[in-house]
Amino acid sequence: MNIESKYFEQARQLWPELEWIHNNDLKEKTTQAWALALQKSVLTPDDLNAIPFTLLCGPDLKVTFMDHKRCVVHIALDSGNKMNEFFSNDLPVDMDVLIAGAILADVGKLLEYELKDGKAIQGSYGKYVRHPFSGVSLAEQCGVPASVCHIIATHAGEGDMVKRSTEAYIVHHADFMTFEPFRERLKL
Repeated sequence: MNIESKYFEQARQLWPELEWIHNNDLKEKTTQAWALALQKSVLTPDDLNAIPFTLLCGPDLKVTFMDHKRCVVHIALDSGNKMNEFFSNDLPVDMDVLIAGAILADVGKLLEYELKDGKAIQGSYGKYVRHPFSGVSLAEQCGVPASVCHIIATHAGEGDMVKRSTEAYIVHHADFMTFEPFRERLKL
């Protein structure tokens, strides 16, 4: 796979949280998956710092894709640390897997979204393949381990059909707790 070096640098700039992954091989594969997504996407890092994080809450949503994604990673980190503090013997959390999974959970949206008149819309690819599936495909192309691909695959509603790992539960809930209140508020 030939990914231009500029996309690796863009991924590192978007994700300072990559440095929280202690396993250097996993950190590199996580970075590579983001670089591959950036290379394949019509979206730029500037777009990701401007477009709304979801298309489901309407045009009034001001929270950007990267604001939401980084918040999810931070909540997942804090949750995983607390779970290890209280339950480390009975329910240990693999923090590297957790952080990599949280960083990669929505990487597939870079293929799902397109821009039309400066606005993010669901593209033709996204009409057929949702981001949990395209995210797993990107990650697998980069050698990301199954434990992390599982988080990508199960972080959204598709994961309700399978048994989630502890790390996948954490990312799922971090994602939805920072999504559902916006959706509910905009319904009022």
